[in-house]
Amino acid sequence: MNRTHRVAIVGTGAIAEAHMTALRAAGDRVILVAVVDVDMDRASAFAAKWGVPRSYASTRALLDREILDVVHLCTPPRHHTPIALECLAAGVTVFVEKPPSLSLAEMDELIEAERASTGHVATVFQHRFGPAAVRLRRLAADGRLGRPLLASCATLWYRDDDYFAVPWRGTWDSEGGGPTMGHGIHQFDLMLSILGPWREIRALAARRARDVQTEDVSMAVVTFASGAVATVVNSVVSPRETSMLRFDYEYATVEVEHLYGYTDADWSVHPVAGHGDLLSLWDEEKSDLVSGHGCQIEALYDAVDRDEVPPVGLADARNTMEFVAALYASAFTAKPVSSGEIIPGDPFYKSMEGTGAPWQ
Repeated sequence: MNRTHRVAIVGTGAIAEAHMTALRAAGDRVILVAVVDVDMDRASAFAAKWGVPRSYASTRALLDREILDVVHLCTPPRHHTPIALECLAAGVTVFVEKPPSLSLAEMDELIEAERASTGHVATVFQHRFGPAAVRLRRLAADGRLGRPLLASCATLWYRDDDYFAVPWRGTWDSEGGGPTMGHGIHQFDLMLSILGPWREIRALAARRARDVQTEDVSMAVVTFASGAVATVVNSVVSPRETSMLRFDYEYATVEVEHLYGYTDADWSVHPVAGHGDLLSLWDEEKSDLVSGHGCQIEALYDAVDRDEVPPVGLADARNTMEFVAALYASAFTAKPVSSGEIIPGDPFYKSMEGTGAPWQ
């Protein structure tokens, strides 16, 4: 039986609109009690637009005055860990936008804090929850596709100089990284959720066109525990924008091309001879749902209703964040990096910048 949860949003920028739309679609499962923003004018305008009764200038004030079940955390990345820690200390579950932290050190701090709290932390990786991705993971787990052999993952987006004029963008201290950290992370998180544990990464990163501290392009070759190999490309300098994933299994190629969210119509399956039944299996559950926040928010509140750890909890998110750290470490040291190699004491444990970008 679904419960009704008291919810607040912290940070009322553009991404908060996506959360609000999904929360409204959730109906009486949630009651929006308050929003928070350091800019009170913006907070008040957001609250008025969406009919939220109260606004606060700080998370501390919110937690002191409201009884809450879940906080949706939509601030710039540098605030994610400090605010999530405040919420965990108050026993409140946090649904945090990507990236959940700026470093593996911060991830481990969150993991320790969660152990002492009745609340949990879940990260927004909504593309895992689109019906096609769920179906693909099931078919792969059932062995219907055979062994995974090869994959490619590309996030080719375009962000101009005006985009990076916002002070917190394109910096290590505020954003934690470039397109590897803040843009391509959605696609390769989905790839990791499908292919399972990664083993080694060989990468490079470059600053080709934008006057920022971080990279504006990165690419990597990845090997997985299963033996599969993959390429990953992340860019914010690509005028024809697209997001692409392709998985070559023994018995079929499965691929998707979209931009910021997919439906089943964006996916295709190409079986080898003798495995045409895969097409009918794929088509049995056709859906027009978009892989947006709504699918993951539904799964989030299903888990909260059952008093379970919500999906894409800290352990899952840490795996993706370790992949990010390893990509930067490999790119900046010109060496392969293995899973589990970046530990406390390693420069890339405390910062994705690690030993420093070559262009600096």
